[in-house]
Order: sequence, then structure tokens, then C-alpha cells
Amino acid sequence: MRIQLIALSLAVVLSLAACDDGQNQAEAPSPEEPTREAMTYFGRMILVDHLGPKAQIHLKSQDAPLWFPSVRDAKAFTLLPGEPRDITAIHVTDMAASTDWDHPRVWALAATMLYVIDANVRGGMGAPEAVPFGDKEAAERFMANHGGRVVEWDGIPEDYVLGEVPDEGEMPMMHPMHQGSLCLAPHEEVASVSTEETKP
Repeated sequence: MRIQLIALSLAVVLSLAACDDGQNQAEAPSPEEPTREAMTYFGRMILVDHLGPKAQIHLKSQDAPLWFPSVRDAKAFTLLPGEPRDITAIHVTDMAASTDWDHPRVWALAATMLYVIDANVRGGMGAPEAVPFGDKEAAERFMANHGGRVVEWDGIPEDYVLGEVPDEGEMPMMHPMHQGSLCLAPHEEVASVSTEETKP
């Protein structure tokens, strides 16, 4: 009888824990679509004027999300001392589902994405980017085209986002130019690349 009561108590505890996890996921704020009023958290610049992957971080202490012109900046925010820690959700643009590198509009939770790092592309601030993909095959095709390696959100190295940015001589500026979605089917041609450097 005692063993049965212990087993029943354990089942109740596990059930409550599962309910709490589901409730927390359900309560995660939905991503917002930025307008020209959206300003970057670092530097207070107009978010939509920056090209490439973007991120938004939601805090429990405020209604409006914090905007970031690159995934790199958002990851840095989570690592820097002194920044708020009451994060309720981090959303990034899913480049596998987006049809436009410059202004991607499909958002997904950062923890669910795969990231191509160390590729020969730079983000909206001209620094090496962690390019997010919700599809593994799309990430691998991008990596085959632009180099790099695939990691998860927690696997993005601290020194990759907080370390010194290599100059353009060490890492040429390259922008993927798309033919439809970045999530190309295996039989489709891979995206071509422009090697034109941006003006300072």
C-alpha cells in the first residue's frame, strides 16, 4: 500500500511539472512584426534599415520587445553582465522559411533553430553572423555554399559573439542572393553570392 502511495505521489508530481512546462510554453509571447518605429537595443538605430537575420527578445518587465539587427547581437545580450535576465522569449528570423535575405519575415523561437556560424557572410552590423534555420537540410545547403558549421542556440560560442570582429581583409563581406526561398529543394540550384563589399 505504501509503495502504491509513493508511486501515485510521484506520478502527480511529474504530471504537475509537465503541466507547468506546457503552460510556460503557451505563455511565451508571440513574435511581433517590426515597423520603422522599431529601434535596435544597441545603438538605437532603425531596425528595418539593417539587412539579414534579425532577433527580438521579450522581457517580463516590459510589453514591447527589444530589437536586434543580427542574431549575434541578441546572443550577446544574453551573455553580457548587467543586462536584464527576465527573458520570456527569444525569437529569430527563420532563414529556411524566408524568401528574402534582406528583410526576412518568418519568426521562430531561438531555441528551436539551428545556426550556421563561421560562414563567409556577415549580418546586419557587418559582423560574422549566426544564421538561423528551422530546417537542417537548408542549413547544410547554406553551409555547403558559404562554409561554416552548424550549432544549436546554446552551442554558439561566447567568443564568437563577444570576440573581436575580423576586418574585411580576413573575412570578405558576402551577401546571399536568393532565387525564391533559402530553403531550396535538393534539385534546385543553390543561391548565388555577391562578393561586393559594402561601403563604410
